Amino acid sequence: MAAKEASKNSPKGESKATAQQKSRGTRQLKKEVVDLRTLLIHCAQAVAADDRLLASELIKKIRQHSSRDGECCQRLAFYFVNGLEARLAGTGSQLFHKMLAKRISEDDVLKVYNFYLTVCPFNRASYTFANQTFMETSAGHSRVHIVDFGVCTGFQWPSLIQLFGEQGVPPRLRITGIEVPRPGFSPLENIERAGKLLADYANMYKVPFQYQGIYSRYEDIQIEDLNIDEDEVLIINCMYQMKNLGDETVAMNSARDRVLKIMRRMNPKVFIFGILNGSYSSPFFVTCFKELLFHYSSLFDMLDMSAPRDNEERKLLEGGMLGREILNIVACEGADRIERPETYQQWQARCHKAGFEQLPLDPAIMKLVLWMKKEFYHEDFVADEDNGWLLQGWKGRVLYALSKWKVNESCADQ
Repeated sequence: MAAKEASKNSPKGESKATAQQKSRGTRQLKKEVVDLRTLLIHCAQAVAADDRLLASELIKKIRQHSSRDGECCQRLAFYFVNGLEARLAGTGSQLFHKMLAKRISEDDVLKVYNFYLTVCPFNRASYTFANQTFMETSAGHSRVHIVDFGVCTGFQWPSLIQLFGEQGVPPRLRITGIEVPRPGFSPLENIERAGKLLADYANMYKVPFQYQGIYSRYEDIQIEDLNIDEDEVLIINCMYQMKNLGDETVAMNSARDRVLKIMRRMNPKVFIFGILNGSYSSPFFVTCFKELLFHYSSLFDMLDMSAPRDNEERKLLEGGMLGREILNIVACEGADRIERPETYQQWQARCHKAGFEQLPLDPAIMKLVLWMKKEFYHEDFVADEDNGWLLQGWKGRVLYALSKWKVNESCADQ
């Protein structure tokens, strides 16, 4: 009897009990994950059918099991149920604009940016792709003009300035940064601040530098305001911004096509294009919701595997960016819905239609991105190539895509 008691109280006995508890916990967790996703889809179906009683019951049940500080699926459910409740109540646009109106401190922006660079390769790979293209395109030229659609904080440009500075005689670099009006931000103030910081950085590396900030919707850009000079190599850069432009569900003559045609008329030597790959722009709510759930499940799983659950920067990213996007897509319609991603295949068709010709992906860039991913990031990040696009994702799901284009001279000016 004493031996049995000793066995029960031994480290080995505790290990077995712990293992059994963990096994039960894992099975329970897996069941909860499946249940939460199923509940969310059932709730979306009830909201779409305007079955308010059933939807309210499901929302209450989901809230009991969701948490912004919990495990991956609980966090995901927390933000999705917020969107469903807002859609049911008809308060989606009001809540979204309230979230947009909250000013994000510069410190928090920098913290989230550095956190994102550390835990996932998407931005770093994008900048590597762009910088290699800039260096190749500008080789042998003394003046370079980059028009950046979506300059925001200007975080993309210090690494390029450094590369130019390491050359014997760096080219004269001119950046035109375009930022759109957004509630909760001071775009004019932001782009001016970005210009000053970049000018200081260029001075440090002795790169001749000029900056112009433009505060405008992309579709309202006037080419003459860009001061394009034929003696400069013109490169257009647009990283992950086009998803916020209206598509054909907003207007038949979509803002996307109009902006691409403006870019074509600018006649750049190269157009560098990064997109968020998504297929949740269906006009049918339940179809859209299911695809949206799969997409953001990948993002939340990626963060869960890459950072501790109590990490403050992770919480800022999930709540301040991902949660806001989910609310916008689930609860807003018409012009109020600004998150409208498309697949890279759809963007490829749009670019061809606008009069661009796709350039091949450099195998050296692909090799460098694969090396970077393997050396510094989780093994479940993926990078691949398809039809000239550099694809990035998580566990086989494509989340982002990069490509480069030139003007198709055989097409008449659009």
